[in-house]
Amino acid sequence: MSHFKAPPKKSLGQHFLTDRSYIDKIVRAVNPQPGDRLVEIGPGQGAITFPLLKKHGELTAIEFDRDLITPLMEASEGIGRLTIIHKDVLSVDFGKLAGEDTLRLVGNLPYNLSSPILFHAIEHAAAITDMVFMLQKEVVDRMAAEPGSKVYGRLSVMLQAYCQVDALFVVPPGAFRPPPKVDSAVARLVPRDPATIGIQDPKRFEHVVRAAFGQRRKTLRNALSEVCSSESIEAAGVRPDARAEQIAVEDFIRLANQVATA
Repeated sequence: MSHFKAPPKKSLGQHFLTDRSYIDKIVRAVNPQPGDRLVEIGPGQGAITFPLLKKHGELTAIEFDRDLITPLMEASEGIGRLTIIHKDVLSVDFGKLAGEDTLRLVGNLPYNLSSPILFHAIEHAAAITDMVFMLQKEVVDRMAAEPGSKVYGRLSVMLQAYCQVDALFVVPPGAFRPPPKVDSAVARLVPRDPATIGIQDPKRFEHVVRAAFGQRRKTLRNALSEVCSSESIEAAGVRPDARAEQIAVEDFIRLANQVATA
């Protein structure tokens, strides 16, 4: 298997996956099919890149670290067609990249950037078939949390409003070089059909969710006092004396739509 050694850069939050069994599990989770447009975010040393390339024949990778680009291109020779976009992933327009197709995103997301990348992806959800991402386990726990859970919050609501989110499996620190101090986990996100989401005004929805979770200890009546009235909250079928972590995603959508039309 083509592989190269490049020292991980602390400043970029790099932890390279080296354990073969977990690499294989991720490739199986992606399960590329003929015709898929695979895009990997942050290929690093190519631990997932090359097995996917071997299986699928072509892959586009988005890599910010210039020092990794030439070694990746050289190591890909004879395996498949690798295209590298040297950019910060947050500046990549997935809609433009997809063109007439849709993309399947995969990646071991840098710990310090995982939430911004997830929010960037859901902004372009219409161009994405699905995403298989490895992140810190605590982030995956928050992404997939149910209402009433201690870790259910803004990230849970924003992602679950636009995607089906499933936690797949845990990856221990020993699977990486250098080992991170925490467990990682792999999650699959499948964007929902836009016709079924029902959010009338995405900016308003985000504003309501952010305000509701901005002060977790407060009731919705107090947390949303500058956004809407108790009457609006009640009109949406939500209890003004409930706290944000008790409110289901569909209730937040109804509440934001109520505010948008009030």
